[in-house]
Amino acid sequence: MRLFHHMRELEEALRDWERYQRIPKEQFLQDRDTQNMVHHAMLLSIQSALDIATDVIAEERLRKPFTYRETFEVLAGEGIIPESLARDLSNLAGFRNVLVHIYWNLDLKQVYAILQHDLTVLRAFSVVMKEHVSESDSADPGGFF
Repeated sequence: MRLFHHMRELEEALRDWERYQRIPKEQFLQDRDTQNMVHHAMLLSIQSALDIATDVIAEERLRKPFTYRETFEVLAGEGIIPESLARDLSNLAGFRNVLVHIYWNLDLKQVYAILQHDLTVLRAFSVVMKEHVSESDSADPGGFF
C-alpha cells in the first residue's frame, strides 16, 4: 500500500513540476518564494521516486543499496529500469542531497536548467514502475502486496 501512496505523491509532484516549468527564468532567479516553491516540488518528486524504488527493493528482497544514488543502480541491475534511466535518476538523487543538505549554496541557474530538462526522467521512471507493478500484480494471484 505504501508503494501506491508514493506513486500518487510522485504524480502530484510531477504535475506541480510541470506547471512550474512555465515560470520565467528571471522570476525564478529573483523571487525567493518562487524558488522555495520549485525546490519543494523537486524535492518531493525525487524523494517519491526514491521511496518507490526503496519499496520495490524491499518487497522483492533485492540487494540493499548503501546510498540513494545506488538505489536506482540496484533496479537497473535487476533489469527493472534501463541503465540510462538509472544514471539519470542517480544524478537526480545527488541533486536531492544538495537540495536537502547544501540548499544555501545552490546554483539557481543550474536548478532552473534541471527544472526545465529533468521532468522527463521522472516521468519515464513513473511509467516504468507502473508497468513493473502491473506485471508483478498479474504474476502473483495474491497481488503485489
